[in-house]
Amino acid sequence: MFVGGLRALLLQSLHPLAMAGVAEHSDYRHDPWGRLARTSYFLAATTFGPAKEAERSVARVHAVHRRVRGIAPDGRPYDASDPHLMRWVHLAETDSFLAAFQRYGHTRLTPEECDGYVADTAVIAGHLGIPDVPRTREELDAALREYRPELAGTPEARSAARYLLLQAPLPLPARPPYTALATAAVGLMPVWTRWPLRLPYLPAAEATVGRLAGQSIVTTIRWATRPRGT
Repeated sequence: MFVGGLRALLLQSLHPLAMAGVAEHSDYRHDPWGRLARTSYFLAATTFGPAKEAERSVARVHAVHRRVRGIAPDGRPYDASDPHLMRWVHLAETDSFLAAFQRYGHTRLTPEECDGYVADTAVIAGHLGIPDVPRTREELDAALREYRPELAGTPEARSAARYLLLQAPLPLPARPPYTALATAAVGLMPVWTRWPLRLPYLPAAEATVGRLAGQSIVTTIRWATRPRGT
């Protein structure tokens, strides 16, 4: 979830209208951990919570989205309630969490289990009012390709990437493990996203040192957060 969440934020930033909404309305620079906590709670409530709590979480998202609208730097209007933008955010999250689990999870999902995960996330998307969401891994890949012509590495997106990866407010002892998580997230980004966001692309290092560092920190987090007595 940590690695997938960072990857999702980086990938989502490539849509100029979605990034404009974040840049102008989000407090991620002043309260990044509060924003992360709220996002994590939404995921937990809609995945594991009772139906009523999941419905309340969906209602809160709709309430926030109704306030997020404006004009992007390129002159186009944006609206966080736009189903097309919400669909992009959903696709980026689903793809990122699946990619992170397949790389760093305690096991690997079969193709059928991957399809099952995509189908499960489609249920939440449906309650959010997002149309035409994929229900298989193949459909997810195709939907992501549909958005490629709309994506760009805007100055706002590159600034957000630098902040998330290099400037996040952390105490000194937390910086090495966070750097390992950030490195793991970048290592999962598609090659075509690297130049627009000015992310490094070092295949040999990512396949060896980067993957080892990511595996080590994820394993440590899994151990630290496991239920007691297991």
